[in-house]
Amino acid sequence: MRRSLAHAQWQPGARTVGRRIRTLQLGPSAPATSFRSARWQRGGARLALAAVSVALKMADGGSGGAGSGASGGVLVQPRERAMCWDERVDFQAAFLRKLAKYVPNIYSAEMDPLLEKQEEMAQIKIFDPLEWYLFREDPDVCLEKLRQCGASQLCGKVFKGGETTYSCRDCAIDPTCVLCMDCFQNSIHKNHRYKMHTSTGGGFCDCGDTEAWKTGPLCTNHEPGAASTTKANSECQLNEELMAQAKKMFPSILKYIVDMTIWEEEKELPPVLMTREKTDHYYCVLFNDEHHSYDHVIYSLQRALGCEVGEAQLHTTAIDKEGRRAVKEGPYVSCQETKEEIKRHSENVSQQPLHVEVLHADVMAHQKFALRLGSWLNKLMSYSSDFRQIFCQICLKEEADSEKPCLISMLMLWDAKLHKGARKILHELIFSSFFMEMEYKKLFAIEFVKYYKPLQKEYISDDHDRSISVTALSVQMFTVPTLARHLIEEQNVITVITETLLEVLPEYLDKNDKFNFQGYSQDKLGRVYAVICDLKYILITKPTVWTDRLRVRFLEGFRSFLRILTCMQGMEEIQRQIGQHIEVDPDWEAAIAIQMQLKNILLMFQEWCACDEDLLLEAYKECHTAVMRCSTSSRSREKTVLQLCGHTLESKRYRVSVDPVSIHLPLSRTLAGLHVRLSKTGVISRLQEFVPSEQFQVELLMEYPLRCLVLVAQVAAEMWRRNGLSLISQVFYYQDVKCREEMYDKDIIMLQIGASFMDPNLFLLLILQRYELVSAFKKIMPTKDQDLTKQYNILIEEMLQVLIYVVGERYVPGVSSVTKEEITMREIIHLLCIEPMAHSAIAKSLPENENNETGLEKVINKVAVFKKPGVSGHGVYELKDECMKEFNMFFYHYTKTQHSKAEHTQKKRRKQENRDEALPPPPPPEFSPAFSNVVKVLNCDIMMYILRTILQRAVQLETHLWTEAMIQMVLHLLSLGLLEEKQQLEKAPEEEVTFDFYHKASRMGSSALNALNILMLLEKLKSVPQLEAQKDMINWILQMFDTVKRLREKSSLVATAATTSGSETTKGDETQSTQEKEKAERKRKAEAARLHRQKIMAQMSALQRNFIETHKLLYENTQETQGREDSVMEEESIPLAIDSSKIVLGSKRGPSITEKEVLTCILCQEEQEVRLESAAMVLSACVQKSTALTQHRGKTLELSGDTLEPLFMDPDLSCGTHTGSCGHVMHAACWQKYFEAMQLNSQQRLHVEQIFDLENGEYLCPLCKSLCNTVIPIIPLQTQKINSEDAEAVAQILSLARWLEIVKARILGYSAKNAKGEKQNAPCLINKGMGDFTSEFHSILSFGVQPSAKYSNSIKEMLVLFATTVYRVGLKVAPNEADPRIPMMTWSTCAFTIQCIENLLEDEGKPLFGSLQNRQWP
Repeated sequence: MRRSLAHAQWQPGARTVGRRIRTLQLGPSAPATSFRSARWQRGGARLALAAVSVALKMADGGSGGAGSGASGGVLVQPRERAMCWDERVDFQAAFLRKLAKYVPNIYSAEMDPLLEKQEEMAQIKIFDPLEWYLFREDPDVCLEKLRQCGASQLCGKVFKGGETTYSCRDCAIDPTCVLCMDCFQNSIHKNHRYKMHTSTGGGFCDCGDTEAWKTGPLCTNHEPGAASTTKANSECQLNEELMAQAKKMFPSILKYIVDMTIWEEEKELPPVLMTREKTDHYYCVLFNDEHHSYDHVIYSLQRALGCEVGEAQLHTTAIDKEGRRAVKEGPYVSCQETKEEIKRHSENVSQQPLHVEVLHADVMAHQKFALRLGSWLNKLMSYSSDFRQIFCQICLKEEADSEKPCLISMLMLWDAKLHKGARKILHELIFSSFFMEMEYKKLFAIEFVKYYKPLQKEYISDDHDRSISVTALSVQMFTVPTLARHLIEEQNVITVITETLLEVLPEYLDKNDKFNFQGYSQDKLGRVYAVICDLKYILITKPTVWTDRLRVRFLEGFRSFLRILTCMQGMEEIQRQIGQHIEVDPDWEAAIAIQMQLKNILLMFQEWCACDEDLLLEAYKECHTAVMRCSTSSRSREKTVLQLCGHTLESKRYRVSVDPVSIHLPLSRTLAGLHVRLSKTGVISRLQEFVPSEQFQVELLMEYPLRCLVLVAQVAAEMWRRNGLSLISQVFYYQDVKCREEMYDKDIIMLQIGASFMDPNLFLLLILQRYELVSAFKKIMPTKDQDLTKQYNILIEEMLQVLIYVVGERYVPGVSSVTKEEITMREIIHLLCIEPMAHSAIAKSLPENENNETGLEKVINKVAVFKKPGVSGHGVYELKDECMKEFNMFFYHYTKTQHSKAEHTQKKRRKQENRDEALPPPPPPEFSPAFSNVVKVLNCDIMMYILRTILQRAVQLETHLWTEAMIQMVLHLLSLGLLEEKQQLEKAPEEEVTFDFYHKASRMGSSALNALNILMLLEKLKSVPQLEAQKDMINWILQMFDTVKRLREKSSLVATAATTSGSETTKGDETQSTQEKEKAERKRKAEAARLHRQKIMAQMSALQRNFIETHKLLYENTQETQGREDSVMEEESIPLAIDSSKIVLGSKRGPSITEKEVLTCILCQEEQEVRLESAAMVLSACVQKSTALTQHRGKTLELSGDTLEPLFMDPDLSCGTHTGSCGHVMHAACWQKYFEAMQLNSQQRLHVEQIFDLENGEYLCPLCKSLCNTVIPIIPLQTQKINSEDAEAVAQILSLARWLEIVKARILGYSAKNAKGEKQNAPCLINKGMGDFTSEFHSILSFGVQPSAKYSNSIKEMLVLFATTVYRVGLKVAPNEADPRIPMMTWSTCAFTIQCIENLLEDEGKPLFGSLQNRQWP
């Protein structure tokens, strides 16, 4: 073979082939990825000779000579064939005739194809002549020349599914800009902050795209030197002849690819490709879909084809990979029967049948070759920009006098009908051509937007993943800043996208043109999210320069977007269920999911509007009009009049607890966002030019956000319990970090807008009316019902909390002069005030912007220090001491759990520092001018009335309409008012300060003789026992009143400054003396409490004696009876003969008498006798580590379960395992069902914060709600009797001394077993002639002992569960039922629990077994 090949190379006509073989096999400069995809990559003389023989066999019209001459003739055949094409005028006709002749023969075996043979034949018969015809010389020489000089600066590598991609967090314009691994490793970004992702396939590397990176757009692989670049540019231009050839060939090739790709006829080919008689050769072809499972397809093929599992699996794997596969070959009738069989076996009630077609063999062959030709073109275009441009020009060219779209548009429109393999190749063609040339990328984007609506509709009705849909290419165009601006200006792309959304969602519109997603299709809605993502992509980069056309087009798109928000405003209204619980929870996930998808888009629209003042005002006007249109379209209601403290409010009659209400208000919240941006930019002064004051109607604007906040309050008050879990879930997400920026936060801002425009008294009257608390503050007791009182209390607390947020939450750009960094710092400070947190925990609790960034890394080091990993296994950030002063107990992003935990943590810290426990709010930043009127809410008449009423109720202690939390909030509001007045007095003279909180608080509430002002009420609160924890805060407020009073009394700024410095020193002394007084006061109270306890005990003793005196006769009779019984006992004990049945201890112990024990399950209320063979009854129990008995409190505990040995307990009892039970009994089966139900409920309510850890087996007792983590099986008492003869024999053999020796030997043997590399025996015992005691020990122990009882499987399971829990909790290790330490840990917890109970009873002076409750019996 080698000789033949060498001989062939020396033939004159064979030089070309010989040179090609040498170049590709031996040449040092040959590329690793040669243009020859199959023929030359494999190399080797045997393969080359096989190719030659195939060429000889398949040659057409050639008459070669014998021997070497024949070989030479064959080897030049591609060149001759190419020259032959030149003689023909019509290349397309010649090209199609050639394909019609060779393609059906090459791809004839589809069921079991010889892929290498097919590739070689296609290379020789078709691709070689094409290359020769194109280049007019050796293709390898030309391609190598192009490869060396024509490298593009754009990488353009198309990612496969599962491939790793990198995004630089510092330099990427947006998160969609990614690099492949090679480019990343050779770029400056590897030293920056970056993220790694796993590609789903379809994207490509952005290396070289200057618009994708702030810095470092090129890696070292794609950054050529200046000299070489110039040389390359000059040499890489294709000559005119080559370009002419390409322009001549590409149209025919492309038209063939497009025609065969979208060919719909199953039996016929285009006439030009039918050059031979039609045969009855068909294939039954099965197509991939995303509805049927892998196993279902295998099953259907087995039944339809009668094949083995392995063959069906091969078919299914190929179908999943390529998108289609021929599963049957034969005549048309046979294939048609197979098609029907597959459909019949794959169809069921819930699924459509599989997609099957019967295709003629020639159709199948040409479609397969069309894709192979596309791959050939794809590789060819990677060599030259000129090839790419010619390709793009042809694809975009529209036929004259034809309504057909251009070729590339035809492929896009047909994309949803193509199988997976065809889609991948066509998308790669687009990547390697249009996306590598910026000019044609723009033209392609125009075509894409032109057909955007039909493309998206086809995708939504399709079932394939987005990664293999042509719509996924939108991210490659819409995220390019210049291209996005062009599409907005010229193609009005924002309007196109929003109109598409409206057109694909009409089925979800109700009769009021509001979205209602009940019974929605999750798959379809998931595809709609792709359209929403496109809107995000187009807005991801704000423009730096605004043109008139851009402004007009953006405003058109914004109006169209407002139509979507109008359909969402007030959607899915709910009404409170009264009487009967809702039967089925409505679907709520879809509406919340769309809200999440729109969150960043809403923010981006607002940011875009804020870039241009005129645009911002126009957008505000449009949004205001839309909000008013929605607000006034609601049903008209009669007016209601409310009067309080001399102020009158007239408003529409509405009650959240009765009328419909919606949590979805995107229009109102968008208006709030635009309003704060008006304030931030300062153009709010021009607002009346666009929205006159008479049209503004701020009461109507804040009405719906206020209703939403009232709904949240009523849900907290459990007024909506009968509405099920769906509402609780919505309220959770309303305040959650994923949605709160565009839901909860914006509602607070809208209330601040209302407070800034409305009279403060009318504002508060409206708040009282909507919270339905007017009667609660008019001193009219609603009812004595405790549940209703609790409901009112929670509503008052929620209302006060919202008022705190309205006047105190100012960390919003526009509401005050703060930056985004300051906002992030404040969020982090309040998170770390709860507890030290890991980086991931902090990042998870912060909102992300459109670039998926939280801003954490920029500011974290300013407010926190990092503590390296310790026992916990991960490092945490701890708040710096100087940032502690920024803690605000009523931070509006705290959940109730976080609020409670933060308060406890901060009070504990201050107590450790020997400071008072007052937690006043930090001084808030000053409101911006547009919101300056909000502070008037603090010192208006209604606010003073509310504060005074709550304080009076606490002082009087006669009503239940107050709580400690309520008082805490009142004190916080007082603090905010005093801080505001203090700040204003320090900045301006007293006569210029109009904020008079001090005077209002000092004013009497009424003219009654017993009337008190707020200061007096605060003094009285100090003596209320229930408010002992708030005393420090009350003292701080009283001191602030004194400070403000002194500031008010000063007449000059200089005197004010001097007095302030002096008063600070005096205040320090006063604080110190106050602390000493507080310590003395605490000591006095402790002594008083002790005396009080003694007095109570004395009173109880006196009562007891009085009772005995009263019932003296009864006690005397009892004592006489007892005396007679004792004498009888003494008389009976005189004889030496003792009844053996009454002997409790010793070798002659009598049998124990068992009583029948019947228990009732707390879950099913059924009784059951406790028996060995019955199902287990269990006690709910809690196993935990305990140091209650330790003798050394400061000792460091060994927590590693791997090294801890439970056999021997430390004599100082440093740590033990305690088991406690509440004593409530359940069937084991009932408990298991209960626990599984709790797990299922937890999965359905992921948003609800659990106080127990289900993953670690924790649960709450069904009856008393005690925390438990296991169950204790109840074992029935067994009758036990020792054979006295056996016992005596044991006593003779096993003396005390011998027993001690045996135990010692066992201990030494145990130690030897656990020693590392040592084997110790008991030589002292063995040398004494005592022999091996192992068998003797066991035989002695088994002497006279009854066989173990046979428990039911249920009891055994519960025993194992309990023992495993003790082992897991006690040693802090993973469960392992085979660990020999489990029995020892079980005995250890019994011993430790008994010791704890004994110590407790001893401390209380009670007998060991005389005062135990059932639950305390171990």
